[in-house]
Amino acid sequence: MLMYDILLRKRNGLALSKAEIDFFVEGAVSGRIPDYQIAAMLMAIAIRGMEGDEVRDLTLSMMASGEVADLSGIPGIKVDKHSTGGVGDKTSMMATPIAAACGIPVAKMTGKGMGHACGTMDKLDAIPGMRTAIEPAEFIENVKAVGISIVGQTGGFVPADKIFYALRDVTATIDSMPLIASSIMSKKLAAGADRILLDVKTGSGSFVGGLEHARELARVMVGIGAGAGRRTHAIITDMDKPLGTHIGNGLETIEALEVLKGRGGEELTDFAVYVAARMLELADEGPFEDCLARARAKLDDGSALEKFRAMVVRQGGDPRALDDYSLLSSPKTVKEVRAPETGYIGAIDTRRVGMAALALGAGRQTKEAPIDYAAGIVMEKTRGDFVAAGDVVATLHTNRGTEEIGVAERAFTGALRFTEEKPEEIPLVYDFIKNGTKK
Repeated sequence: MLMYDILLRKRNGLALSKAEIDFFVEGAVSGRIPDYQIAAMLMAIAIRGMEGDEVRDLTLSMMASGEVADLSGIPGIKVDKHSTGGVGDKTSMMATPIAAACGIPVAKMTGKGMGHACGTMDKLDAIPGMRTAIEPAEFIENVKAVGISIVGQTGGFVPADKIFYALRDVTATIDSMPLIASSIMSKKLAAGADRILLDVKTGSGSFVGGLEHARELARVMVGIGAGAGRRTHAIITDMDKPLGTHIGNGLETIEALEVLKGRGGEELTDFAVYVAARMLELADEGPFEDCLARARAKLDDGSALEKFRAMVVRQGGDPRALDDYSLLSSPKTVKEVRAPETGYIGAIDTRRVGMAALALGAGRQTKEAPIDYAAGIVMEKTRGDFVAAGDVVATLHTNRGTEEIGVAERAFTGALRFTEEKPEEIPLVYDFIKNGTKK
């Protein structure tokens, strides 16, 4: 088998066999296939696309290119939850302890944030002493002991994706549907959960794009999961405004804790309960409405907060930080941002808000760059609120200097669009996709 022949077939729009895809992935990981041929294949896929079987075979081959977690030692149905990423998205920190409090074992592997979105691993790392780099045996024992553990993926998972992503980033193939789907799902399948809930974001703060693009991606990934023998559901959710009011690692941890303590905003709290209920439903815990009621009850009675606390203690975190928020976020500078004009906040360029937080130190430009856990933004006003010129719309939290604060302030105010009329409300959840079909 020759890589030249495989490239020619895909360039001509023909479907590749499983053997051809395996040859490509194995050769990329082993180094037998040079970067220029890998890049050519990625471009051919981006232009010609892939059929359903091809995407599934590519995903499974990528999954098998490295370690695959074995969670069979944990009793019960393990449900993983994954978000495609967005600004202020701290859902995993709220929904997973709610699900765990309902008796669902949560064994979640997560990653660092990149670009304008903070990652769950970074938010947990804001807790002093918290260990997210844990060996598999300890990870499994933690889940058995307290019912929940969230850790970072090791470097041995899906090496093919690391190779492909680095080349996609510089060859204008990032937005290829088959390549996005195989990248996400290969990592989710390798993480070992029995079932997968996907939160596919759409809007100005997402990595995915418009609503129909998000629906298409969700259907493709649900189909991959089904083809791999893993029941997979997807929700399509809005990212045309930040999720909640706090953006930045320590700040998002604080907001998540406030939700778990019953003091969070109504929309964010309802969403956390909704996601947890979808996890319960996926684990065969009954009809969705019953799951919703159970999830709400476990939040209201404090059980979810105690699950989160138990996980933090088990993984070496300082439980005092869950009540003394100064241990999570203590910036040198907190600067008010004021509205430049009067009117309703009619729209928010959410990606630009994320970039403002990045300028303050809340994110990283490269995967290994350091971040400031205290940095970020607290929004005092959001889409649909009326403000007068000079009203405080946000506070910037940072340990950086005047220049970076200026960049962040300009980015934030530039992200706001003011209107004379109050904008129509937009739903937080657009759609639910189950077994590849809308429901």
